[in-house]
Amino acid sequence: MTAQHQARPEHPSDTAGEAGPDRRTLLRGAAVVGAVGVAGVAVTACTTENQPATPHEKKLLDGPVTVGRSDDVAVGKGKVYTDTSIVVTQPAKDDYKAFDARCPHQGCLVTKVDQGVIQCQCHGSQFSMNDGSVVRRPAKRGLTPLPVTVANGEIVVG
Repeated sequence: MTAQHQARPEHPSDTAGEAGPDRRTLLRGAAVVGAVGVAGVAVTACTTENQPATPHEKKLLDGPVTVGRSDDVAVGKGKVYTDTSIVVTQPAKDDYKAFDARCPHQGCLVTKVDQGVIQCQCHGSQFSMNDGSVVRRPAKRGLTPLPVTVANGEIVVG
């Protein structure tokens, strides 16, 4: 037999003295590791849990944050403060509500308050301006409420 046509063993265990897995085993292992890695990335991309603190969370941990003026939020309306990721609504006169503006579905910021609902344009979720509860899915959880007060015409959250 020439060097090009050496006999191959029928089974990997027939290779006495050779160490390590065969090519097929290595390829199967690589495929499994790759599939697990892709699945992990996909799941991570769809969750907001275990995410680092956003700028507004860092500010709230340091104490209350003034987000704007009370006259910026009319009765029956709301305003999204993108710089702090907070949405403030005023369902009734002098009844202010504040929520984390990140949609619990995939973490997009809600975009506006219209006709009594807080809207997320990413996937169409809607939330009640009264309590942040889900009005329209795909979000399964409501917006996280935040403590809010109005002092000297300023909206203070935290």
